[in-house]
Amino acid sequence: MSDTPFGFGLPPEEPENGDEGKKKNPAGGGQGSGGSPSNPFGFGEGGGDNPFAAMFGSLNPGDLGAAFQQLGQMLSYEGGPVNWDMAKQIARQTVSQGTPDGTKDASVGPVDRTAVEEAVRLADLWLDGATSLPSGASTAVAWSRAEWVEATLPAWQQLVDPVAERVGLAMGDVLPEEMQAMAGPLIGMMRSMGGAMFGQQIGQAVGVLAGEVVGSTDIGLPLGPAGKAALLPLNVDALGKDLSVPKEEVRLYLALREAAHQRLFTHVPWLRSHLFGAVEGYARGIKVDTTKLEDVVGQFDPSHPEQLQEALQQGMFQPEDTPEQKAALARLETALALVEGWVDAVVHEAASARLTSAAALRETLRRRRATGGPAEQTFATLIGLQLRPRRLRDAARLWASLTDARGVDGRDALWEHPDMLPTATDLDDPDGFVHREQLDFSELDKMLGEAAGGGTAPKTDKPNLDKRKPEEGPEGSAGSDEDDTDK
Repeated sequence: MSDTPFGFGLPPEEPENGDEGKKKNPAGGGQGSGGSPSNPFGFGEGGGDNPFAAMFGSLNPGDLGAAFQQLGQMLSYEGGPVNWDMAKQIARQTVSQGTPDGTKDASVGPVDRTAVEEAVRLADLWLDGATSLPSGASTAVAWSRAEWVEATLPAWQQLVDPVAERVGLAMGDVLPEEMQAMAGPLIGMMRSMGGAMFGQQIGQAVGVLAGEVVGSTDIGLPLGPAGKAALLPLNVDALGKDLSVPKEEVRLYLALREAAHQRLFTHVPWLRSHLFGAVEGYARGIKVDTTKLEDVVGQFDPSHPEQLQEALQQGMFQPEDTPEQKAALARLETALALVEGWVDAVVHEAASARLTSAAALRETLRRRRATGGPAEQTFATLIGLQLRPRRLRDAARLWASLTDARGVDGRDALWEHPDMLPTATDLDDPDGFVHREQLDFSELDKMLGEAAGGGTAPKTDKPNLDKRKPEEGPEGSAGSDEDDTDK
């Protein structure tokens, strides 16, 4: 059986002498029974030509009833492209299993809640001197892994639905038009099962990710509610366990990063929609491998629903090799790098003189973002995209240079309008961007307002409109194909 995070599989029987022979879920979900999150429907190998025989022969009556119930949920689902009820259920079950190191989720106690609140409060005080953007965290919260799942699912829905919708439409388009009416029930069944299978895999990935993240902004996107700075004490402790750094310093450094993200997303009103719009724009350029899908539809057997799962497992999404798609990818990667680079530079400025471990923690977080984990790889397969700031170091250097050249206010003023931000080309030539005269949009608005009111606009030097090149794809930007660890 494939070791990718897709496909159903019954784990082998546990030997009596310990852990030898256990089969772990590659996405970190651990071993499961016939109804576990890593194998919620019980299909698997070793059952001959009929996977149901293997399932029926190995499940007790209670598990068999649960398997039928979940199969019924798959076939009866009539919602959107993803069964998000199933996604939440699987994510919660995955969280309840714990992480591979044996750490189980637990409710956050009052001591940890107070510690997180105080860390975020102190972080905001330190950030006041490092950025002109005011505090963006109206509340500080300490989440369990299960609470993180509940709070972030709406954002995942916004990210994943566009791609899943394309798959659903493609399922109907692969059949000849004259056959679509006759095959309506079959297509409906496949779409229902496709939505359920997307829900299962996304739920499992979200559940695994809940065991890795330390806050609500780890992937560079605002996954949680606006204005809530969140940390996961259990995962914060796990991150600091092997760093030889005091737990308080780890918590405070992560609070600085979370609070910095919140300032940016709260006080740059267009940024949230800009980032999610960039993801959606990239998703629109993803094409479904219709040849592979035609094979699945033509040979689909309702008694073998794992065929759809295997199609997802093999990857049906391919970026279109067009200038528009390359530009969309460049915009997204640049936007993620600019957000992460700004946070990196601002947090370093705030922490370097106050925390002895600031440099070590900075490098740890950089490498962590560069390498990703099994959950991120799962999302890359699901939505055809790695949410990774490949040019984080380039962006951090550019923001630091802007601070030296223009000061904190001049640097942060670039967030006033998306057209003022550096492009992928500017990351190749940071010195050129830093010393280039920028268009002052506030002055332009004032001039336009006076002109509209019949007044005479004061004479000013003509602003230097930045004639930038169109954003290039990864192969046109130095370092864009490399992870930060390769820098």
